Amino acid sequence: MLTQSFDIAVVGGGHAGIEAALAAARLGKSVALITSRPNYCGRMPCNPSIGGPAKAHLVREIDALGGEMARTIDRTHIHIRNLNTSKGPAVQALRAQADRPRYAQAMQEVLRQQDGLQLIADSACELMREGNAIVGLRCASGLEIRARAAVLTTGTFLEGLLHLGNFSVPGGRSGEAPARGLSASLAELGLQLGRMKTGTCPRLHRDSLNTEGLDTLEPSYEGLVFSDLSPRTAPPKQVKCCITRTNEQTKSVIMANLHRSPLYGSTDTPITGVGPRYCPSIEDKFVRFPEHKYHLVFLEPEGFDVPEVYLQGVTTSLPLDVQLAIVRTLPGLKRAQIVRPGYAVEYDFVLPTQLEHTLAVRGWKGLFLAGQINGTSGYEEAAAQGLLAGINASRSVEGLPLITIGRDQGYLGVLIDDLVCRGTQEPYRMHTSRAEYRLLLRQDNSDERLTPLGREIGLVSDERWDIYQMRQKAVEVEIQRLNSSYVSQAQAERYGAALQRSVAPGQTLANLVKQPGVSLDVLRRCDGLEPLDLQVCTKAEVTVKYAGYIEAQKKEVERAAKWERLTIPEDYSFDTLAGISREAKEKWNRIRPHNVGQASRIAGIAPADVTALIVNLRGLPPARQHRKQP
Repeated sequence: MLTQSFDIAVVGGGHAGIEAALAAARLGKSVALITSRPNYCGRMPCNPSIGGPAKAHLVREIDALGGEMARTIDRTHIHIRNLNTSKGPAVQALRAQADRPRYAQAMQEVLRQQDGLQLIADSACELMREGNAIVGLRCASGLEIRARAAVLTTGTFLEGLLHLGNFSVPGGRSGEAPARGLSASLAELGLQLGRMKTGTCPRLHRDSLNTEGLDTLEPSYEGLVFSDLSPRTAPPKQVKCCITRTNEQTKSVIMANLHRSPLYGSTDTPITGVGPRYCPSIEDKFVRFPEHKYHLVFLEPEGFDVPEVYLQGVTTSLPLDVQLAIVRTLPGLKRAQIVRPGYAVEYDFVLPTQLEHTLAVRGWKGLFLAGQINGTSGYEEAAAQGLLAGINASRSVEGLPLITIGRDQGYLGVLIDDLVCRGTQEPYRMHTSRAEYRLLLRQDNSDERLTPLGREIGLVSDERWDIYQMRQKAVEVEIQRLNSSYVSQAQAERYGAALQRSVAPGQTLANLVKQPGVSLDVLRRCDGLEPLDLQVCTKAEVTVKYAGYIEAQKKEVERAAKWERLTIPEDYSFDTLAGISREAKEKWNRIRPHNVGQASRIAGIAPADVTALIVNLRGLPPARQHRKQP
């Protein structure tokens, strides 16, 4: 039997697997990336886009830590704009439409050029273990890959099953076989698995569409980018996206054919997995929201040289003839031709409450999980987890302390804490509303929060570090200028004319910037000053304008931090505690929280249980009131 040895084995070539493999290899480890079709790495089987509310924050955090996704989407997008610009900075977010084939090709080129990383065209089917340690993987070909740590990023492939009307076939996505054997191997470790479902939308041929009269979404030409390493130049070419809407005719077609949907258990192979709440199928929308007169549908081109247009908002597993009938009820699509139908996919996942905050599997040395195997949905959520899992797999091999991200440090911290403490019964999607400290977790300050950590880990290059330091210095200089400069009479008149409002002289520039509707960029132009770098200007303005709110939120973080510092000993027994409900004891024994903060966030835990836990912990001898961090 052929055997190969590596420091780390990564299973899966999706967004999570790519970031995990690159991170580990860039940290000096020998890495095997095992995927059945290496030329499919980095594909976008669903929506060909990156970013959006909360998701853009994750992409910026990936970039701040030294990951790859941001740079690749900056090089390959065909449409980019900033969302929620009329709202506060906490929810503003970039979103870019990718040139789907170019994005995958660019990612594959990065993988091929990475030293220490080997792509292996095979399918992992069994975990190899010795005692409580994972020591490698067996592949379908018979190849054994010995490794000191393994990262599983299997996406929708674990015992995947594709659905289209009454037709179903094993598969992880269209045209690709499922991952067989790993689910059973994970179950043999004592892990509890569940079943989830996701889906895709039909692709239409662009020449069969008539977009005249439809609403359009124009891209931005300001030179917007996700990555600090990308040049801020306006792309020479972009495309527009169009919007159409469902109507009563659409509803009639769907409701008349609901019995042919596997989602509603009316077919020979009904869907049993739980689907995403925030991206329901088109048939589910009409069933769950009958009061809605219409649903928006976005026509999103998949590339400059690709004839396919993604019909965002029409996720479905209805039969092909019904899909075509649905599509042709929409304005602009009367003669549309479907190039590829939408379909649903069911797959296994591991209940994430069995993980540590490091994404290590509790009780098993050297095993890490990232992406949809943990119950999440979305490219960005997967990539962010993959990056952290790759970092920690690498550090585990070196015997270094593993890294965790706090809820006050990043959306990645919120994502993982939610999964580990609360679990999920449906595909988890990141939203800004999930973060209690979202004013501190803006996309513009991702570098402040995480680049120093990335530098400490070893993933932040000298170039990125120099950019970060220069930007921080420029922001400090500008804030100092705003705090120490006073508005003269002449300036007040210039500002008032530009802002179309009365401006009082004698106040500091900082005080003026704090006022609603006042733009720092406008004030600088009025004074004839050189334009600041967009990110420097944004950071300085937000820091000054929201200083009071930011300080208040920092105080909230500090108040909450005392419970994060009150640790729970690793061998602590909850069974003997007085004044704690049976439910709390069962959940704490199963999840094994590291501190009171984590214990309090577990679903179903009552405040009285937390209070009783605190009392018991404070009664421990001082030597027991400390837990070694992962």
